[in-house]
Amino acid sequence: MTNYDVIYEFAADNYGLITSFKASELGIPNIELVKLAHRGRLIHIGHGVYKIKHYVPTVYDKYAEAIAITGNKTSVFGESVLAMHGLGLVNSAYIFLASQKKIRKNLPAFIKVVYPETNFNEVFYEGIPSQSVFEAILVCKNTIMSDRLKDAVKEAQRSGFITEEEAKKARKELK
Repeated sequence: MTNYDVIYEFAADNYGLITSFKASELGIPNIELVKLAHRGRLIHIGHGVYKIKHYVPTVYDKYAEAIAITGNKTSVFGESVLAMHGLGLVNSAYIFLASQKKIRKNLPAFIKVVYPETNFNEVFYEGIPSQSVFEAILVCKNTIMSDRLKDAVKEAQRSGFITEEEAKKARKELK
């Protein structure tokens, strides 16, 4: 197998993405990623983050890219969790990511990092680290219209993102 074949095999299962750190773990030197990007087989999307050129996009790509660009210690947070699942008619210009540690690298304008004061349960939706939908609804009660959040609770319960008990708690919180 060529280096590109190894990269493709990994990236195809990870939203078309590979980081220089992961490539190193797979035995591929960073210079090989640079060469493949120069040849047009990879697209450089951030510091140490590449995307294979021939990849069928999904609705989750931008969230996976934001996590890859910021590093593995971040999670999709707040209204971005709702947007990721099509809940609450949220259409933010930013992807909000939560981090426990300060991120010092320059980030693209579409990524906003927040540092929540309280811990939250990290879950994975489609392999992407995220705040739970239930907690995201509660976090958004001061930033999103209550009618939209009430609709989000109904849809989240119907879609299986929250339990009946969580839906009751959320409705009570939103009154």
